[in-house]
Amino acid sequence: MANTSAQTTRLQAQYEQEISKKLIEQFGYSNKFQVPTLDKVSLNMGIGEGVSDRKKVENAASELAMIAGQKPVVTIARKSIATYKLRENQAIGCKVTLRKARMYEFIDRLINVALPRVRDFRGLNPKSFDGGGNYTFGIKEHIVFPEIDYDKVTDIWGMDITVCTTAKTDDEARALLTAFNFPFRQ
Repeated sequence: MANTSAQTTRLQAQYEQEISKKLIEQFGYSNKFQVPTLDKVSLNMGIGEGVSDRKKVENAASELAMIAGQKPVVTIARKSIATYKLRENQAIGCKVTLRKARMYEFIDRLINVALPRVRDFRGLNPKSFDGGGNYTFGIKEHIVFPEIDYDKVTDIWGMDITVCTTAKTDDEARALLTAFNFPFRQ
């Protein structure tokens, strides 16, 4: 996590040297600014038990900070829902957005360390694109990340991960993420 924005990460260098050239060949772009890039990665943890215990949201936020390498924002309820015992302005989760060097480092750890540790992992769903070049998937257990000490964890939470790209179509985004070795199902 000691990288500053001036230093390039391993994945960033791979993108600049190999992936962008491969995408130019594949899609026939006329200049390098048309080549899709990774824009940001958003991590979101919704803590349902946060309704009854505020401490669980704080624990989730601290663990998300360890995973992401930056402080997350605690999300609050916009309106009250009586059936869920939810009140307005009550903490119900946390989220963080990663860009530039932190984003590339997180994706590197996600692909090479965390996803192979997921139990019964058969690959990511290749249809989870939104039509605008963004890809979203969920992880059922946040303990697959190496930063989380399994012995100190009291609760296991899932998280949503959204990878935003500058691609115009899903095919371009799929080609970009495949070049970054995202393990899509066949």
